[in-house]
Amino acid sequence: MIKSKTSFKPKLKKGILAAVLVAGIFSFAFVDDLFQVSKNLDIFASVYRELNINYVGEVNPSKMIKTGIDAMLDQLDPYTEYIQESDIEDYRLKYVSTQYGGVGATVSTRNGKVIISEPYKGFPAQKADLRSGDEIIEISGVPLKGKTNDQVSQMLKGPKSTLVKLLINRPGISKLIEKSLVREEIKQKNVPYYAMLPNNVGYIKLDKFLENSGQEVKDALLELRKNNLNGLILDLRFNGGGILQEAVKIVNLFVDKDVNVVIQKGRNREKTITYKTYNASVEPNLSLVILVNNRSASASEIVAGSLQDLDRAIIVGQRSFGKGLVQQTFNLPYNSLVKVTIAKYYTPSGRCIQALDYTHRDAEGSVYKVADSLITEYKTQDGRSVYDGSGIYPDVFVKPVKYNQITQTLGSKYFFFDYATQYRNENPSIADAKSFMLTDSDYDKFVNYLSAKDYNYNTKTEKLLSDLKDEAEKENKLAEIKPEYEALKAKVSYSKKNDLVQFKEEIKKVLENEIASRYYFERGRLEQGFKYDNEMTEALKLIANKPVLASILKGVGTYKSIGKPGEDFSANADK
Repeated sequence: MIKSKTSFKPKLKKGILAAVLVAGIFSFAFVDDLFQVSKNLDIFASVYRELNINYVGEVNPSKMIKTGIDAMLDQLDPYTEYIQESDIEDYRLKYVSTQYGGVGATVSTRNGKVIISEPYKGFPAQKADLRSGDEIIEISGVPLKGKTNDQVSQMLKGPKSTLVKLLINRPGISKLIEKSLVREEIKQKNVPYYAMLPNNVGYIKLDKFLENSGQEVKDALLELRKNNLNGLILDLRFNGGGILQEAVKIVNLFVDKDVNVVIQKGRNREKTITYKTYNASVEPNLSLVILVNNRSASASEIVAGSLQDLDRAIIVGQRSFGKGLVQQTFNLPYNSLVKVTIAKYYTPSGRCIQALDYTHRDAEGSVYKVADSLITEYKTQDGRSVYDGSGIYPDVFVKPVKYNQITQTLGSKYFFFDYATQYRNENPSIADAKSFMLTDSDYDKFVNYLSAKDYNYNTKTEKLLSDLKDEAEKENKLAEIKPEYEALKAKVSYSKKNDLVQFKEEIKKVLENEIASRYYFERGRLEQGFKYDNEMTEALKLIANKPVLASILKGVGTYKSIGKPGEDFSANADK
């Protein structure tokens, strides 16, 4: 995404809207048929004029035009969008800048209540001892009943050094708590965490590619390099991307000057640009592993795909999202913007990893993945095979963790979250995040906590039994199979009651992570999860075995993923 400045002008008056829409055709510089453009804009303006004059109800001009623009853009792709003046600040936080004035906490609404989801360490909310799970009753004397999540967020934000007062209901505390906070400039880091792992392996977690992300990765790398680095793990999991140029800067840390990183190609020739590295690299030879998953997208895929194509890094994890499109923002009148997909990007081997084909919809407007028959093979710098049209496929695939339905249900009904809140309020401290584990006694307390909760759910087996009953009733055969049906139903019900025992280890793992975050915030969530992290285990074992690492980059030998932490891997490398 390429940033552009926004202009500020007076608002349109409703009476001149039609004239402005028609006059707008003369500003188009890239159209094939000005008559068709003029004709259809004239029709659009005329429809709006007649509605505005004659419709039986009140017409909201801004809402109607916004709906029309959104419907028009929906025919293109989900990344081309109109941003009205009231949404500009949220847009900047999402796509451009990480800075805003506020208290440093995320909030969510649940059952009409405003709950603090997570305070950020080092900012006003955390320094005032606001905690995850606290309910905000009032903000500066204004009750929050009926307020939306966006409205609450706006109330918490404000100029730096201004005062905001909160009235808090903390679970387990009978009396309401008053807190006075002074807003600060909140700057969320692109790199929220970096550390040294065993055997002098560095680790950098990159959350997003917004302003200054390239410099943040460089600073973390230089700090880690003081420890005689043996290798580096760059974690791009759940990173949805951001600014393309920041991705180029990060690739440049590991690749020498004047190397092609990515090419963007658009219908407009002015949008066809080749991005090359322009500085000397910081670590051209350091063993490098990049972690990706199905939520790694856009700029994340540029970094992973380029370093894979250049045979500079090994990619570990699951197939990435597959977003090979580039967006740019353009100023519109009266402090609004339009973000437009202007090009596709191509990694050094020449592949575009875009997975969904938005240019060829079917008659119903549905979008499909690029057909297998159209996927093309490309070659990396040293001759390894890579493919387009389906995201970045890892060099070492690690089977993703899939939680059982009992675990998913406990999470979706907030029982992990709420119990962690209770645990934090009852326990002033815990062991450090890396070593924190729940005992069997602790787990029994959680099971006891659930005994008074409704966490009912239907298993796949129960659904199949229900379908069987429906079909038997339709065929008048239920009476014949009823004894067997009832016996199966009873067995399934008994098995389901044992789910808290059968899936104890995975439930404990999720609960431990939630509790650790209550004391050590995002850093604690990451560190506590390391010991269960399959991709991390794979990466550490690869860096420890230099011959295997080299053989994968050369495209020779084989590597068998372990799939579970703590197990050995087997590799046959041609030497």
